[in-house]
Amino acid sequence: MKMTQWANQDAAAAIVERARERFQAHRDEVFRKTDRMFAWLMIGQWIFGIVLALTFSPYAWEGKTRVVHMHVWAAILLGAAISSLPVALAFVRPGWVVPRHVIAGSQMLWSALLIHLTGGRIETHFHVFGSLGFLAAYRDWPVLLTATVVVAADHLLRGVLWPESVYGIVNPEWWRFLEHAFWVVFSVAFLTRSCLSSVRDMRLMADRGAELEALSEGEWRNSSVLERAAADRAAS
Repeated sequence: MKMTQWANQDAAAAIVERARERFQAHRDEVFRKTDRMFAWLMIGQWIFGIVLALTFSPYAWEGKTRVVHMHVWAAILLGAAISSLPVALAFVRPGWVVPRHVIAGSQMLWSALLIHLTGGRIETHFHVFGSLGFLAAYRDWPVLLTATVVVAADHLLRGVLWPESVYGIVNPEWWRFLEHAFWVVFSVAFLTRSCLSSVRDMRLMADRGAELEALSEGEWRNSSVLERAAADRAAS
């Protein structure tokens, strides 16, 4: 009886360990794929930012001399600075915890840069919420927290130092920052719930997969024992 109990305990422990391995492998795969997706997105946003700057304000005037507008240089140089580190980390260390938090911060900085390049157009602010939706693909809620802190800090600082680059007007209402922060927190709250629910589903799938593996292996062993017994009887 004790031998049977020990065997059952060992089998249960093996199933739990296998479920943990399956869950971790699935989650690592999600992290790596999402890292690579954002690496290409960063490159695409850099190209888009340059095209946007060239389309909206390619030139400025210093007296009678036409010069390249600062927005173009911001798109080229600042855009490259924002994208370079997350792209490098995504290809060198995909799946590691640091790249996804760097990507989250950089993605919010891209929202800030695009808002600046369009003069604070309200339509460009939707890039923030789209980015939060993309970041939810990691199924890792702390990534959303990093993004929230970065975008809130950007709106707060630029709202005080250079409000026109954020809101498109020189003297916005004092509560404008709180309004933007509220909608970001509102979105993040639901995305966080979605991430937690998705992780629970992944764990459930891993548990069921481990149980099916154990059942299949048990059936294979039983069939092997029966085949050997039949072979022994036939030989005797």
